Parts: sequence; C-alpha cells; structure tokens
Amino acid sequence: MTAANTPGVMDPPASLRERKKLATRRLLRRAALDLVAERGLANVTVEDIAATADVSPRTFFNYFPSKEAALFGGDPDRAAVLRDRVARQAPGEPALDAVREVMSDDAEAMAAELRALGGDPADWLRRLKVARADPHLRAAQAAQMAMIERAVAEGLAARLGADPETDPYPGVLAAAAVGVVRACMTFWAGSGGTVALGQLIDLAFRALGDGLPEHSALRTSTGTGRKDVHR
Repeated sequence: MTAANTPGVMDPPASLRERKKLATRRLLRRAALDLVAERGLANVTVEDIAATADVSPRTFFNYFPSKEAALFGGDPDRAAVLRDRVARQAPGEPALDAVREVMSDDAEAMAAELRALGGDPADWLRRLKVARADPHLRAAQAAQMAMIERAVAEGLAARLGADPETDPYPGVLAAAAVGVVRACMTFWAGSGGTVALGQLIDLAFRALGDGLPEHSALRTSTGTGRKDVHR
C-alpha cells in the first residue's frame, strides 16, 4: 500500500474474487477501528473483530496477522517495499529528497486506504485520534514505527553504500524521517484532514532540509505562522 511504483489501494481489483477479498479486508479494518475507538485496544480481541465483521477468526487471520495489523493496515510487505524504494528512488538525488518522496507517497496511500473504508473520512480521523490516546495502541504503533525506521535506515545504507556500524548518517536520517511522519500523522488526524497527508509530509521534509526555519511553507499551509512569508 505504499508506492507510486506499485499498485495503489484505489486501483480496481482484476476479478470478482479479488473485489470480495478487498471488501472483506476493509470490513475487518472498519470493525477494528470501531471497536478499539469504543473500548480500547486491550479490551478488543480478534474474535470480537471477526464477530463484528460477521466472519470467522480463521478468516480474520487470512487477512491480518494481529488486531494491531488490522488497525494500521497490516501490509506485510510494507517495510520491504519502503526499504527497496528508499534505496532506488530518484538516483543521483540527495538522500533526504528520496526519503521525502517515498514517505510522502506512502502516507498518501495510507490516507487513500482510510478514505476507501467508506463513510465520512473526518469521522475516521476522529476515531483515529481517540484510538491513539490508548496506551496499548501507542505501544503497538511505536513498534510499527520502529520497524519502518529500520527499513528506511537499511534502504539508506544500501543507497549510500554505507555501513551503519561505522556511519551514523543512515540511522540518523531514518529516525528523523519517522519522527516527521509520526508528527504529521498526529497533526493530520487532530485537524480532521484539512491538509492532505502526503502534502503535509512533503512540506515537513522540505522544512527539515532547510533546517526547520520558524517561518516556512509548512506553517503557512496549515494556517499558522506568518502569512506573508513564503519559500
């Protein structure tokens, strides 16, 4: 669900069977989001999610390895795709630009998947905001972000021909990238999606590259900062 160079979440499935599978996957995600927002992650089981979606727990595990994966999208190939894209994106361009492009695409694909769940997108964002207040969910999200950070660092090391054991740059940039994404997702959910997530992350990375100036397009695009200052 991640890349501009891979099939997007909004691409039409090729067959009736695939369309049914996609519908079931989205139904399970909706059920997981509903239940966790209502009860908290610790009080929701896979059996609860499956029952709400009117499928068996066995069917649930055909789509997601865990309840946390159902909340976050659970693409088992996401880390590998990110690692490969960071290594190969925009050859010859600065590493920061490559990471910006990859993470912006990945974030927008996640947002598109959320919109594709149906219903009011703003309502899903409100549910996400409530769910992220859950300490168990925060821990699960932290584990997922750590996995993404490792993948980005590995992709950067491959791109730069660097040894992470002797060169701290891949790890430092990967940590900064994940911090940017985490902060932008929190702002995005809290603001009701008033700015496209991919655009928000793109602007945040550009500001990072400029040294995070106090006045930048990142702030003016979201209604903060000085309106007369432009990059």
